Amino acid sequence: MALRKDAWLWVLGILAFAGILVAGYLALIYAPPAEGFVGQAEPAQRIFYFHVPAAWTGFLAFFVTFVASIAYLWKGGRKWDILAACSAEIGLVFTTMVVVTGPIWAKPTWGVWWTWSDPKLVTAAILWLIYFGYIMLRRMVEDDARRARFSAVLGIIGFVDVPIVFGAARWWGQSVAHPIVVSGGGFDVAPKMLTALMFSLAVFTVMYVVILTLRVR
Repeated sequence: MALRKDAWLWVLGILAFAGILVAGYLALIYAPPAEGFVGQAEPAQRIFYFHVPAAWTGFLAFFVTFVASIAYLWKGGRKWDILAACSAEIGLVFTTMVVVTGPIWAKPTWGVWWTWSDPKLVTAAILWLIYFGYIMLRRMVEDDARRARFSAVLGIIGFVDVPIVFGAARWWGQSVAHPIVVSGGGFDVAPKMLTALMFSLAVFTVMYVVILTLRVR
């Protein structure tokens, strides 16, 4: 009975694993070279197909933490605290991928691993610090009720940085390394690039759902 109940989770897990392999093919072989990148910057740009989905998944995870934190403060209930904490942990993992792949992408593009002039790098690093602090707060506070309450407040306040990271390139200047994929006129990338990106987004989202379900249990 339990195996049958969890069949959907097994199916999603297998699809996610297979999807990672397909996403790799689409990113490295199927998608055409991006315009404006030469030399080592061109292959490094293909990190885009994993960097962006990792960022999206981190945003999604922190949104779930945000909603669950509000639900906890409003209704109470340990299930909301558990959901918020588990989602924040997963979000931190994916955001770590973002802040690691960002400099790898930046090095061949700008010649440096890090630049304070790139708003997305800086705001993403701040986001990572916020949720790292969230996890540390939960480890430091021993009382269950206080831990849940304090972390819920931080989970709500910390989410403010998510739309800032998302809009950084639009508000403070667009960079070559962080092209705007969606504009008022639609998608600003080649069709094959869009296919590879959307597939990776779907795979990362499924991965998040599977990991969150297992973690909450």
